[in-house]
Amino acid sequence: MHPNHLVEYLCVDKFLQTLTSARSLKSALELGLIDLLLPSGLNDEQLQQHSECPAGSLQLLLQLLVADGVLDHSGGHFTLSEPFRRALTFRDLLEAKLDFALLIAPDFADLFTVLLKNTDEFLKRAKLFSLFDYQRCFESTPTNYDRTKHWMRFTTALTRYESPICLFYHDFSAHRRLLDIGGNSGEFAQQICKQHSEITATVCDLPVVCDIGQQHISTTPEAQRIDFYRANALDAPLPNGHDIVTFKSVLHDWPDEQAIIFLKKAFESLESGGTLLIYERGPVQVGTSGLPFSLLPILLFFPFYRPANFYVEQFQRLGMSKICVHEFRLETPFIVVSGRKP
Repeated sequence: MHPNHLVEYLCVDKFLQTLTSARSLKSALELGLIDLLLPSGLNDEQLQQHSECPAGSLQLLLQLLVADGVLDHSGGHFTLSEPFRRALTFRDLLEAKLDFALLIAPDFADLFTVLLKNTDEFLKRAKLFSLFDYQRCFESTPTNYDRTKHWMRFTTALTRYESPICLFYHDFSAHRRLLDIGGNSGEFAQQICKQHSEITATVCDLPVVCDIGQQHISTTPEAQRIDFYRANALDAPLPNGHDIVTFKSVLHDWPDEQAIIFLKKAFESLESGGTLLIYERGPVQVGTSGLPFSLLPILLFFPFYRPANFYVEQFQRLGMSKICVHEFRLETPFIVVSGRKP
């Protein structure tokens, strides 16, 4: 089982439990209230001096934030609570989850029944899938760049904190040449290279995604060991000479037929004795406490997350050996499936 320190970031979900708590926190961030209270506590009068809101509006927001555990109120002073200060350690993730959930909340409110009845119809109507518009990732224009960078902020934040868990479950030390298909901003490859100085990596993704990815990792020491290969991996030839090929949170985006094509092409490009690895969310499971508002995007993707045995069967059909499966829970179930090419 992975150590607790690798999943401390999950504390951000505590403050995104409901639409009310999420929207209140978003307003506090927009109004500068959170940053104002970072150094120390302030009283009502001091907060009002810095507020753009009428007194009654500010008091309502403060009450909501106290009720949600974001603020403590004692002796006439408001301070950031210690649990919320810990969550701010992961501020990039907190704000990414907050913004993503708020952005697609109308899809859940308006189209959840459609999703339950007819996935294809939901795909046509949901804003969620217009956000992830891969057709904008082929030609580098200012509009395409900005829109692609917008959704890559969400995926990169998730990958930043999910990657160390994969590195715990799979030992990358024996590998030297990594190909990360659908590697997005290069965050996953960068973390692998950071932990293993002998590894060089190639990130394969669409052209605009690669442009943004190169910028993302450009200031890291690992950037000189990471190349970007601009291609549509479904129909373009993949580079050879790699002893490990990875898919991190990619295959759920594709129907079974295309996912199988991805795996076959990855297998063909892999060196003999090399490893094929999949790191994905498993099927959504709802516990007795339900799902927090922060997981709304994951809930809307629920038809697309596959059980581990789907990938195991594909590995077996490819003739892979030493197939290994790790199943574990973060905020939702995850799987790491790996196998070796003969």
